Amino acid sequence: MTPPRIRRRRAADLDGCVAALAEVHRVDRYPLNWPADPHRWLREPHPARAWVAVDADAAVVGHVAVQRIPDPVGGPLGRPTAEVARLFVTPAARGLALGSALLDRARQWASERDTDLVLELAADSAAAAALYERTGWQCVGTSTAAWTAPDGGPVSLRHYRLRPDVAPAIVARRRATRRSLHE
Repeated sequence: MTPPRIRRRRAADLDGCVAALAEVHRVDRYPLNWPADPHRWLREPHPARAWVAVDADAAVVGHVAVQRIPDPVGGPLGRPTAEVARLFVTPAARGLALGSALLDRARQWASERDTDLVLELAADSAAAAALYERTGWQCVGTSTAAWTAPDGGPVSLRHYRLRPDVAPAIVARRRATRRSLHE
């Protein structure tokens, strides 16, 4: 079996992204509220960059985006900040470390731009929280979402930031890998 590859999302990928998202929503209830226009939901707010994981048949099996956050003060380290958003992997493609690989792609993008990364998720998303914490994210707080759950109830959110000590380690690991490929 050929492992999925990750590449930049193209406009032509959106139908495949919506199909993959529908499967994720059916199994995991992500997103919690199914969007009225899922194509638009994936495109907005306008991401700075988005990537897809595609299988050997070019079917979308994963997705992640990063969107810049307007913040005149900067992130925790005084740098620009971007939010990781719309991360999902289809149930059939789980167990291949695609979630981690998609997050690595977002980290690489941020590192190249000296940008801090943050994200938020519904507090009851235990599997997502475990992935983030396992890959170097730190919960920095909670809040109640401005939007409601499908039943009209409140939604608790967990806010994460990439631990500052993780990003430099990823960059160093990539540089070492590149050097070994060129030796």
